[in-house]
Amino acid sequence: MSEPLQLSPSVLHRRLTAELRPRLRYAGGDVATWQAAARTKIIELLGLPAPVRTPPVARTHWRLEDPLGTIEMISFESEPGSDLVGYLCLPRGVAPPYPTVICLQGHSTGMHLSIGRDAEDERTPIEVAGDRDFALGALRRGFAALCIEQRSFGRRREQDQDQVSPHGCHDAAMHALMLGRTLVGERVFDVDRGIDYLAGRDDIDLSRLGVLGNSGGGTVALYAAAVLDRVRFAMPSCAVCTFADSIMAIYHCADNYVPRMLTELEQADVLGCLAPKPLVVVAGREDPIFPLSGVRACYQDAAAIYAAAGAADACRLVIGDGGHRFYAEAGWAALLDLLDPRDG
Repeated sequence: MSEPLQLSPSVLHRRLTAELRPRLRYAGGDVATWQAAARTKIIELLGLPAPVRTPPVARTHWRLEDPLGTIEMISFESEPGSDLVGYLCLPRGVAPPYPTVICLQGHSTGMHLSIGRDAEDERTPIEVAGDRDFALGALRRGFAALCIEQRSFGRRREQDQDQVSPHGCHDAAMHALMLGRTLVGERVFDVDRGIDYLAGRDDIDLSRLGVLGNSGGGTVALYAAAVLDRVRFAMPSCAVCTFADSIMAIYHCADNYVPRMLTELEQADVLGCLAPKPLVVVAGREDPIFPLSGVRACYQDAAAIYAAAGAADACRLVIGDGGHRFYAEAGWAALLDLLDPRDG
C-alpha cells in the first residue's frame, strides 16, 4: 500500500519550525553584546520607518473630568499620511511628574476601552470586560496613561477601500510587507512618536515610562520595549508564547507575523532584549491561542537571559484563571513590586 500524500502546507512548516535553530538565539556569553546584535536585527525585520525627532504638534479634541483624573483626546502627525490619535489621562491627587504607561488595545473596537467609555459618545461610561480598561487601572494607581489607537483598529480602521478583511488588520499588514515594512513595526513607531509627545511635557516622568497591552497590544508592547530605549518597563498580556506553540501552530491575524523573524530569534530572545528592564508577562491559564505550556517555555528561556544579565529578580510571570484577557490586579501587583516603591 502506497504512503499517503503529504499535502498540507502547515505540516511542512511545523516540521521546519521544529528543526530550526534561530541564528541569533541566546546561547550564553555576554548579554549586552548579544542584545546589541539582536536589537539591530529586530529593528531590521520590523521594517521600522526612519525615526522622526520633530516634536509633535498636538491638537486637543476634547477634555473631560473623570473621578480618577483628567482625560483628553489628542492627535498629531505620526508620519506624513498617518495621524496618531490617543487619550492622555492624568491622575487626580498625585503630584507631577507622573509615572506613565502607554496603553495598547488588541483586536477590538478600539482605544475607547482603555478609558471605559462608549466608542461613539466618550462622555458615556461603559463596563469593559477582561480588565481591558487599562488607563483607568493606571489612574487608580497614580500613573498617567497615554492610550494610543493602533493602526487598523478603532478610529484608525481601514476607511478608504471598498472591500476590507473582516479582521481589519489584514489589508494594512499585507500592504506594509509589500513596502518592506510590517504593521507591527509601524505600531512600534507610533509608540516611539507617542514618547516624543510625552517628552515635550513637563508633567511626565520619562524615567518611569512603560508600556502595556493585551493580545495584539501585548505584541506591540514587547517589541517596543525590546527596541526603544525610552521604554523602561513592560507588561505584555496574552501575547507571549513560543512561536512554535502559538503563531506557527494556531490561526492568528496577519499582524502577528514578521518575515524571517523565526530564522533569527525566538520570542524569548525578543523578551531577553528587555533585560534588565522590569518585565511582567501576563497569561491566561485557558487562553486558546497562547497555550500555557508554550507561555511557560518562552518565559523560562527569557528568564534565563535575565539571570545571565544579572537581573533575575526583574521579571515575573502572572497567570490568571481564565482565558484571553488582561488580569489587572495580579499584573499590577507584580509590576508595582518590581518598580521603585514610590511608583505604588
